Amino acid sequence: MTLVILACALPQYAVWWPFFVVLFYILAPIPTLMAKRYNDHSGSSNSCLETAIFITMGILVCSFALPIVLARGNIIHWSACGLTLAGNIIVYATLLGFFLAFESDDSDYNMW
Repeated sequence: MTLVILACALPQYAVWWPFFVVLFYILAPIPTLMAKRYNDHSGSSNSCLETAIFITMGILVCSFALPIVLARGNIIHWSACGLTLAGNIIVYATLLGFFLAFESDDSDYNMW
């Protein structure tokens, strides 16, 4: 989040357009969290979870595409785009780590 705020607030950039990726940060884990609540054991594949992952990947691609499109349109500087993309990588790596840490049913973390 610090990199995204820096991309918006530094004096040479001074536009708040890159901050709209925070909306994607909020929306990205919602489909997967909802699909994990619906647990269908009828077959080997869970179509609900696969659809949720597809929607999550669409949101993830949009969050990387937004700063690039804004930079191509000369709305933001390319360095602000780079800061936003670096912030995206850190935020999504953290979300991935969260889902991997709390994914298994037999771990000791489930008692939290």
